[in-house]
Order: sequence, then C-alpha cells, then structure tokens
Amino acid sequence: MPSLWKRVTFSVASVLCAGSVVLLVVALSTEQWVSARILCKTGAEIVNASRPELELFIGDIYYGLFRGGKSKKCGLGRRRSNIYVFPKLVRTLNGGLHMMVILFLLVAVGFALVSLSFCIYNAHKVPYQSIKGHKGLYLWNCIALFGGLALLSFLAAVRHHSLSERVANYRENLFVLVVLDDSLDWSFWLAVGSVATHFAICGVVAMSRIKLPKPEIKRPEEPTISSLDLLY
Repeated sequence: MPSLWKRVTFSVASVLCAGSVVLLVVALSTEQWVSARILCKTGAEIVNASRPELELFIGDIYYGLFRGGKSKKCGLGRRRSNIYVFPKLVRTLNGGLHMMVILFLLVAVGFALVSLSFCIYNAHKVPYQSIKGHKGLYLWNCIALFGGLALLSFLAAVRHHSLSERVANYRENLFVLVVLDDSLDWSFWLAVGSVATHFAICGVVAMSRIKLPKPEIKRPEEPTISSLDLLY
C-alpha cells in the first residue's frame, strides 16, 4: 500500500490527466481554432470603395479542424455559410499536414488516457515493475506531448501556408476574399493548456518521490527506581 503522500500526489496527477483529456476532446470537437476578418475585394473594387466604406465589405470567418463558418459582405448584405473541411475542402489545403495535426492530437488523447490509468494504479498499489511506476508515467506523458507537435504543425499551416485565405476562398467563383487579420482562438488555447498539463503531471510525479519525514511518536518515559526508593 503506498504512503499517504504518494496517494495524494498520484490522485492529483489523475485529476490533471483527466483534465488534459477533456481539454483535447473539447478542442478537437469545437470550431474556434482560428478567427479572422475578411474583405470582399471584388465588391470593394466594383464600387471603388473608400476607407470608410470598406467597413461595408468586411465580414468574418472562423474554423476548426473539421468545420467552421463564414460571414461575407459583398454589397448584397451579410451572407452566412457553413464550412466543412472534409471531404472536399481538405484536398485544396495541405492535406497531409492537416491529417498530421489530427493524428497527433488523437495520439495525445490516447496516451493521456494511458497515463490516467497508470496514475490511478499507482495511487492504490505499489508496482513491482518500473515501467508501471514513475518511469512509465514519464514515458506516457512524453508521448502525450505529441499534442505540442500538432499545435506547431497547425501554426505552420496558418502562418506559412495561408490556411485562412484558402478556407475563405473555397467555392468562391465570383468574389475574391482577402484576409485582413487572423488570430488563434480559444479552441487552440485549450489544446495548449492540455500540453502544459502534461508538464505539470511530470512535476507532480517527481514530487511523489519525495520522502517526507515520519512524525516521531514519543514513548512515555519509564519511571526510574533508585536505591533510596527501595529503602522506603
């Protein structure tokens, strides 16, 4: 049976692992990875819009790994449409890079679950094999950090492969949309939080190896009997 300190630290690590899984699942299933403002360049050029009038041609777009939404203004009012990455849009993007992002995130979810199961095991039992103990937990959490590679890959697609502009102009036959500015949204930062969680888990696992001093129990002193006491 592990000590109280180990039970507490591994229980905290279990909660962090569960939190990492939740963050990744929410990030994967939501659409707010990137948000951007888009200008309908064609509409603005047709009316020769000046700077104050350009606001009438600025819409917005947001998207995630699987779907998103677009709202464009090209002089005909605001028009909204949904964006579906699969099965056709991904062919116009850097499909290999996009699939790599999803694959790395799924690997991170899988090994976060493995790490969770090992934390629960260590909170209740003392493992005989080192791979089931601290070394195994370090290994599973390092593999779960593949989520960090996924985020770097996605960031490269956004910054260096004009991902927002490609998504915005998909199936636009009449109008050309220009991305004025784009930013990483809260779904992306949830995935960043998941990566940070695994660093915290490694720190908590390392803390579990600290041996706390055991409280000393003072025994009651036995009465000493002197020779004078025997005389009486």
